[in-house]
Amino acid sequence: MSGQTENERARSERTGSRFSLNQWTTKRWSVAEAVDGCVRHGVEAIGLWRQNVAEQGLDETVKLVADAGLRVSSLCRGGFLTSGGPEALDDNRRAIDEAAELNAACLVMVVGGLPGVVPGEPLGTISRDLSGARERVAEALAVLAPYAGERGVRLALEPLHPMYCADRAVLSTLGQALDLAEPHPPAQVGVVVDTFHVWWDPQVFQQIARAGGRIASYQVCDFLSPLPADVLLGRGVMGDGVIDFAPLTRAVAEAGYTGDIEVEIFNADVWAADPDEVLTRVRARFGELIGG
Repeated sequence: MSGQTENERARSERTGSRFSLNQWTTKRWSVAEAVDGCVRHGVEAIGLWRQNVAEQGLDETVKLVADAGLRVSSLCRGGFLTSGGPEALDDNRRAIDEAAELNAACLVMVVGGLPGVVPGEPLGTISRDLSGARERVAEALAVLAPYAGERGVRLALEPLHPMYCADRAVLSTLGQALDLAEPHPPAQVGVVVDTFHVWWDPQVFQQIARAGGRIASYQVCDFLSPLPADVLLGRGVMGDGVIDFAPLTRAVAEAGYTGDIEVEIFNADVWAADPDEVLTRVRARFGELIGG
């Protein structure tokens, strides 16, 4: 498949379950606890978050993952590029270096919202220039993509549901993410297909087909209705919401994606539950609704 790195080709040849536990689904677990949980439950891959890796220590995390024989399906997250400045670029270079050390399949990029809009904080001095914010993302990618390529890391642009456009991601559709990715080699810049963020898009199946070898990650969870007051926590266990997973999963497979499939859930009730029970539940639903 075009655009695959050597690591990705090796992953596509492995056998066993494609289920990956994104660490945020069992938020109460540290890296060490999540790795241990994966081993106990027979899970072969894990999606890690940078702040948790920093708490555990990068070198220790690398060792824990290697000793457990786990694949790192993604490292989350880089991005927040719209405010510009050398600080954002420097932080993303560090994120790329961390992803390389972890041999992560990709570094997820949440590109950032309108400059000056901070998630969860009242509005102050902001920019309302949406097209200009997207242009800043393109300019940053021109700097970061070659850096990532030199280190064997694939950046994965993640479009978020439009309700997050102001504060988290000025990329709202898979098509927009692909437009920004296309100037760069597929091995350097790909995209994330996250069911929570793309299920509503009338162009989603055409854009998944267009993405082809640029799909760097497939993430699954459900879209709850009604949404909670904090819409960030509106992700549910597959089958608890409104998404029809079968056609999306089939489209991703037909586009050529053979990598791990992450379950990534932000949900207060899920986070409050016993992580072992959560993992048992989401694996069962994964088998029923996603397969693989």
